[in-house]
Amino acid sequence: MKDKIKRYNSDIKRGLTKSQIEERIADNLVNFNTDVKTKSVKEIIVENAFTLFNIINIVLAVAIISVGSFKNLTFIIIIVLNTLISTIQELRSKYTIDKLSVISEHKIKVIRDSKIEEVSLDEVVLDDIVKFTSGNQIVVDSIIKEGEVLVDESFITGEEENVLKKEGDMLLSGSFIASGTCICKVEHIGYDNYTAKISSDTKYIKEVSSEIMRSLNKIVKTISFVIVPLGILLFARQIFLPDNTFENAVVNTVAALIGMIPEGLVLLTSTVFAVSVIRLSRRKVLVQDLYCIETLARVNVICLDKTGTITEGVMEVKDVIAKEMSKVELKDLLGSVVHIIDDDNPTAKALKNAFYNKHKVDYEKIVPFNSTTKCSGLVMKDDKAIFIGAPEFLLKDYKKYKEEVDNLTSDARVVAVVEYSNYTKKNEKQKLLGYVLLQDKIRKEAESTIKYFKDQGVKVKIISGDNKNTVLNIARRAKVGDNLKAIDLSTLHSEEEIRDSALKYDVFGRVKPEEKHILIKALKDAGNTVAMTGDGVNDCLALKEADCSIAMASGTDAARSVSQLVLLDSNFDSMPSVVLEGRRSINNLQRSASLFLVKTIYAGLLAFIFLFLEESYPFIPVQLTLSSVVTIGIPSFILALEPNKDRVEGNFLVNVLKKAAPPAFVIVLNIVIITLFGNAIGLTYAKVSTLSLTITAYVSFILLYKVCQPFNRIRLILFALMFYLFIYCIMNLTTIFSITHFDYLMIFITFILMFASHELYKLFEILVDKIVKKLKI
Repeated sequence: MKDKIKRYNSDIKRGLTKSQIEERIADNLVNFNTDVKTKSVKEIIVENAFTLFNIINIVLAVAIISVGSFKNLTFIIIIVLNTLISTIQELRSKYTIDKLSVISEHKIKVIRDSKIEEVSLDEVVLDDIVKFTSGNQIVVDSIIKEGEVLVDESFITGEEENVLKKEGDMLLSGSFIASGTCICKVEHIGYDNYTAKISSDTKYIKEVSSEIMRSLNKIVKTISFVIVPLGILLFARQIFLPDNTFENAVVNTVAALIGMIPEGLVLLTSTVFAVSVIRLSRRKVLVQDLYCIETLARVNVICLDKTGTITEGVMEVKDVIAKEMSKVELKDLLGSVVHIIDDDNPTAKALKNAFYNKHKVDYEKIVPFNSTTKCSGLVMKDDKAIFIGAPEFLLKDYKKYKEEVDNLTSDARVVAVVEYSNYTKKNEKQKLLGYVLLQDKIRKEAESTIKYFKDQGVKVKIISGDNKNTVLNIARRAKVGDNLKAIDLSTLHSEEEIRDSALKYDVFGRVKPEEKHILIKALKDAGNTVAMTGDGVNDCLALKEADCSIAMASGTDAARSVSQLVLLDSNFDSMPSVVLEGRRSINNLQRSASLFLVKTIYAGLLAFIFLFLEESYPFIPVQLTLSSVVTIGIPSFILALEPNKDRVEGNFLVNVLKKAAPPAFVIVLNIVIITLFGNAIGLTYAKVSTLSLTITAYVSFILLYKVCQPFNRIRLILFALMFYLFIYCIMNLTTIFSITHFDYLMIFITFILMFASHELYKLFEILVDKIVKKLKI
């Protein structure tokens, strides 16, 4: 805060007065909510509606409307559907995340005018006196004025060990009170809070890491670069052709340009991913970014946060080692003692869950857990006492037991159980009854999910703010690997050292939030596609940097808001389902995309060629719609939703263009021959247009036939039905599609070109394959 701001040091029992509160509000010294927010409804609608792709299509639609050729406006339906799908999906994600944030909101107790009041987060002011009790989240950085508390800072540091905070210590926003009560003064508000400073760095816009999206953007940008000058030149050429009208010139030009734009592919991509989103939602996975499904399927490194991902964030009893009695007797004694003491710290909860209160015990008093002595106990009527706590604090002669305790601590957390024969003279005699070994509880699904990723060739790394050895032990228990290499990042002193460690090690301990970000960036810079899971404020920078970010619904608002995937039931075993959905989507889209890009390639080449031909462009938009629907649109949607678990391989754009180029070249050659030969023998424009449409559809059916291989029942029915639909339309709907009936000459030309197309297709496939191999792409 700035020095010139007046600060108040109110009596903790009185707090700020009404006039002081009003003054703070007037000076805008209020804790406005700085959490990372979802986009507004307006932002979502504007971003999805006003895309380069939409703008190009709208301009072309206006051109068609201006000449009154409304039947050629069918392409605009695809634009509307694509915009609706992407907008609705993003709005749906926004409302789900907002709902989670509302659920997590709570009131804060403040002392004002000697009264305790409950106010919302954004009503707290600078220097307010606040009261925090066990279970409360610290919402503003505050200094303790009275009391002593154990604080859980795992969401901001990653360390599970609770930290003792006393009078004068700072409580950081984002942490929780594990036990105890304290009265504090608000030290920071708004963007000066610790969590706000971390979260503010997550608000930059991250480039989309989807290869499909990048490929589509390349295509659209390339087309947008040439479409304006090409459109102007083609229109000028068409309008000055003999016997051509202004209306025909507009319609022909728009037909050429519309053919170049793969609007159906954009719609198919949005729809396929939207279907995946719906499927995943049934598995309690919220997808906030459509394209992250693809990214996760391509991931080759996944970085897991220990707490909340591999472990449940709670302790469990691993074993009991008895010294002075049988194991059963020690368990029974522990059951009675821990349930009577009834502490609420993680160790006490684990003991209460493991041991039952079978016997009544006559006790004199309870000695609650003390963060200084690190133990708690029960004093009996006969002045005997049972104490449970950390061996190094509880055992008088700790040096005698240190080696034994160290051996046990290598893979567990040790709690000692001691008996005092005379509590009032407890310094005289102490008996070690045994040890309880505790360990972090591994999620049931963690091992199988990690195995799945390893089997898929994905490297698993564990990043945590906790002790290196603790994290390494958990990684081994979760079967992350056998020969794992671990490092304590607190021993490194430069960013370069941290970046180097990213590739050398599997387990990272004592990692700060900014260091997580450096590790993720280093892995990406090395050419990896990186996924990251997390749930705390300390994970936000790394989540934002990762190619695919996954948050738990049980985590913080900030983590959920910056993540592309949110596991609504905080269940890590949903991840393989996301990978399989990604594979199905990518592989099927890759197969279907070639159908769309055939049209883009041949339309672009034809538009350029017809700049130099004194002939009318042989298509109008509605004809291209017919060909596209039966050979591209319907088949691609059906094929794109089929099951497909194959691994994603190769470059999306190269794979697609390799299949799309041969038929596109065959179509271009056919159209040029039909146009020139038709003009030479005196065929009308309607006959040339009908032949062009028929041959274009036929070559597209050859590609569809290849894409459907191997045929199954669905693909066979699909292919036959589309072929029948096309024949029906050109025979019976001639007026709608502006085509003419076939005469004998047209039938003869059609069969000659069909035969030639098969041979040309084979030739171009060989040529394209040789070019790809020579260029090594």
